[in-house]
Amino acid sequence: MYFAALLARTEDGWEASDTEIDDVETLSDLAELAREASPGDDTVLVLIEQEDAWFGVVRIDGEDDPRIYVSDAAAAARSSYGEILLTDELLGRDPGDDPDLDALDLDGTEDGEPDDDDDDGTGAEAVPHSPVGDSEILDDLGVGEKQLRALDADDALGSIAEALGASEVLETVR
Repeated sequence: MYFAALLARTEDGWEASDTEIDDVETLSDLAELAREASPGDDTVLVLIEQEDAWFGVVRIDGEDDPRIYVSDAAAAARSSYGEILLTDELLGRDPGDDPDLDALDLDGTEDGEPDDDDDDGTGAEAVPHSPVGDSEILDDLGVGEKQLRALDADDALGSIAEALGASEVLETVR
């Protein structure tokens, strides 16, 4: 079960909106959707969770590049929504690197033995079972790095909203 919401900071406080991200395919699409939710250059947070597995926070400040935090990269990698957040940059990969394509010969056969150090058994590079991204993403909003890293996936979004003073508006869209 997934839940996604947008929290936009305005002069009057936080405004929440339930968001449908089924049509979102890239991080750029997600950032555009978030920017549309805010009338100005206000801060917008996209909160995404997969029940009991992982949560993610994307922060958009005006036209700045999105900042991302994902609580468990390996769990998120198994999710279509998580894949949107797990950019090459976030995972420390060079853009365009695809280890599966590099190992194929022209006839489609593998060239040599797979490297066990970079393989998770599916032929793809291993994704860590740990948080990735900007753990200081919410520092200036009252949720410090230690607090963010200590959150459980099953109650993270509620805890974040409570620290922001936005729990009531988040509950209206939940």
